[in-house]
Amino acid sequence: MRTDGDSWDIVTSVGLTALGVAAFRALESIDPEPMIHDEYAAWFVEAAGEPRFVDMLEDPASVPVGPFGRFMGVRTRFFDEFFAAAWQRGVRQAVILASGLDARAYRLDWPAGMVVFEIDQPRVLEFKDRVLAQHGAVFKADRRVLAVDLRDDWPAALTAAGFDPERPAAWSAEGLLPFLPGSAHDALFERIDALSAPGSSVATDDFGRGLDSHDFDTEEKFFGGNPFGNLNVGDLWYDDTRAEPEDWLSRHGWSVHHASPFDLAADYGRPITDLPADLPEALLDRMRQPRYVSAEKRS
Repeated sequence: MRTDGDSWDIVTSVGLTALGVAAFRALESIDPEPMIHDEYAAWFVEAAGEPRFVDMLEDPASVPVGPFGRFMGVRTRFFDEFFAAAWQRGVRQAVILASGLDARAYRLDWPAGMVVFEIDQPRVLEFKDRVLAQHGAVFKADRRVLAVDLRDDWPAALTAAGFDPERPAAWSAEGLLPFLPGSAHDALFERIDALSAPGSSVATDDFGRGLDSHDFDTEEKFFGGNPFGNLNVGDLWYDDTRAEPEDWLSRHGWSVHHASPFDLAADYGRPITDLPADLPEALLDRMRQPRYVSAEKRS
């Protein structure tokens, strides 16, 4: 269970979910028709040595998790395309909040002059940097790492690292929101708004909305098992009162767009059609919610 000020490394608590997501990015990357390509993800799984995820990469068919992995491919591509659209508009600052094992500073073809800020827990970033250095990875942008908890004063660390609030920026909050208490969740958007010049954009996935621990257990049943082993991800989420991201952004001068994972999968040429026939309709409706949100700050 979560506590105030808790922390983690890459094989415990919230950190283990980042490792699991890396495993699914690695699996998607070796699919015959991949939606993404992330050669770095497998490095992290191998270095961490967590048996379940190592076994997944060695024998993907041994872990029956149904279409769960494809959702990770959809999510990753959504954020990849979000950043590409931002730099095509001339944005040259990107902030990856709760960056975890995100290797976009290395694997995306950033334009010249791009600065990518990564914010996460110290031990997670230390692990990631160590693995990347061992493999001789070379980043494709000016990468600046900030080891700070998002429940603390991360804007001060960000500006101290060279972030310019007078210039447009692209912000991502991927796989993050349910892991924040309500007060930190709402403060996150307030801080993003305060630091964003007109022309800035933000993307997030509100994947915990409408679900609770019981729903997650039900999803496990129909997807063939818990992809995170004995870790119940729902136990790491906060369910206190918080603003709806799209509503908050709309009320504060942002133009908001949203899409469901099913719509995105179809757009990417990998429609999700293999869900169990007896999946409860109520759960299916929640899964089809427009969980992916992107927004641009108007002038």
